Amino acid sequence: MEEDTAGGGEAGRRQPPAAAGGGGAGEPRDDRGSGAGGGEGMWDQLLDGLRSRDPTGSGGGGSPCPSPAEMALHKQEQAVSEAKGPKAAEEDGEAAGARGLQGAGPGFQPPEGGFGWIVVFAATWCNGSIFGIQNSFGILYVMLQGDLGGGEKDPTLEFKTALVGALAMGMIFFCSPIVSIFTDRIGCRTTAASGAAIAFIGLLSSSFTKSLEVRYFTYGILFGCGSSFAFQPSLVILGHYFKRRLGLANGIVAGGSCLFSMSLPFFLKTIGSTIGLAHTFQVLSAFMFIQILLSLTFRPILPPSCDSYHDRQDKLASRNMKQQCGSQMRKYFNMRVFRRQTYRIWAFGIATAVLGYFVPYVHLIKYVEEEFKENKKEWILLVCLGATSGLGRLVSGRIGDCIPGLKKIFLQVASFMLLGLMCMMIPQCQAFEGVIVVCLFLGLCDGFFITIMAPIAFELVGPMQASQAIGYLLGLMAIPMTAGPPIAGYLHDYFGNYYLAFYLAGVPPIIGGLVLSVVPLIHQRMLKKQQIDSGKDKMLVSETVMNGELLPGCPATEAHG
Repeated sequence: MEEDTAGGGEAGRRQPPAAAGGGGAGEPRDDRGSGAGGGEGMWDQLLDGLRSRDPTGSGGGGSPCPSPAEMALHKQEQAVSEAKGPKAAEEDGEAAGARGLQGAGPGFQPPEGGFGWIVVFAATWCNGSIFGIQNSFGILYVMLQGDLGGGEKDPTLEFKTALVGALAMGMIFFCSPIVSIFTDRIGCRTTAASGAAIAFIGLLSSSFTKSLEVRYFTYGILFGCGSSFAFQPSLVILGHYFKRRLGLANGIVAGGSCLFSMSLPFFLKTIGSTIGLAHTFQVLSAFMFIQILLSLTFRPILPPSCDSYHDRQDKLASRNMKQQCGSQMRKYFNMRVFRRQTYRIWAFGIATAVLGYFVPYVHLIKYVEEEFKENKKEWILLVCLGATSGLGRLVSGRIGDCIPGLKKIFLQVASFMLLGLMCMMIPQCQAFEGVIVVCLFLGLCDGFFITIMAPIAFELVGPMQASQAIGYLLGLMAIPMTAGPPIAGYLHDYFGNYYLAFYLAGVPPIIGGLVLSVVPLIHQRMLKKQQIDSGKDKMLVSETVMNGELLPGCPATEAHG
């Protein structure tokens, strides 16, 4: 209590804004609800002054030059940050991510609804149309082989055909780090709309060729890359409109999108046999055309960065060309999230697990045709996957909101372990009905894994770095997810059946689940260490200038528009 009464400036410098209000229950709160006591009020007034300035320096409510007090505070924070060293900065980053200090700024509260529900609908259509098509590739897989006609049997046909769908799924994740940069620089709205347009062109152009090699580009590259640019902003934009209900919003988006996954297999099976593969691609392209229009609702509402534009320009002017280039590269390729040990372990665990994740979606339809001679009701398997995946996403979103902190990561651990076991159970099924039961559990695991991913990223790194954290994670998932189905296809070509392919597909999810289980333990250990050190040195502002000094998905052009 002595620090709280010693002076407003000292108290403001020692009490983090996210913890404001915890120092005294009886102290009055300011009208933004972010501080308590005179020191907090002084800090809030300073931030208000900084936020009121025009970042472009072209005009606004006040002079573009910061006051001497503001410049002194800024330099003092820089000196303290540099004196702490990289190791201390990493530990501070861990604790700041856990407390959510990288938020949008003091006093900002998402609306928790309103126009946000329109954004939820647009994100639902985006997720549903993209992953509904991807998850139904088992139907397209058989149609692609039939579209090649008769002729001599290619011994590597399974491998080559599986590569079409694997490329598309892999490109969604491979492009994610680049999509993060575009999302932060030009905004969620422009990025998503452009991506939907590219995906539309990819699907439409796939209808004008029968060559697998050409479809590697049109479907695998164009549709995959476009889907990545359309999909990732739909994850980031939800954090602009929801905080307390973020898990519920993600659950609604993921669960609603499963309606597509449930209906598209039957839809594709029906129209595919009626109008053929070429016209089927044209029909699917209409889904992406609608997404172009819906992406226009992704309007960011987080307030612009409170950092002084004038200070940033002074720092750039004082550096030589090499230093300026290095600074700009660090803005665009911000690797700060990898300083956090918990994030590195989490990303590695998920990247390991997804090596076998996509194998059932690609090869399950062909497997039941070969094993059970079932070619009329095989689409039911994908419907079961979509139905229980939707149920899992709705339930896990609500459960995730009730589980505090990183303990929600155990939902992912359980889902990966069960997913691996179910993959190994597929060859053990003696009847088609047994495969249906396995698919019900596979879909449930898929729902729990997908929905809880974004909330865990927010817990690990905070909302300021969530965009790039998700982007790098999806990028790491690209290679194993792309490699899984072709490897399974190669094993089928070599051994003549899918038994070994499904057995091996179950191993990586189990290993990944075991890796993820240690993340909360390491996180708790680092928090305890931070609490011991907190009495020695507390900083008011951790390094909150993330993603190129812009908030995720909120460029200055849209923030001031």
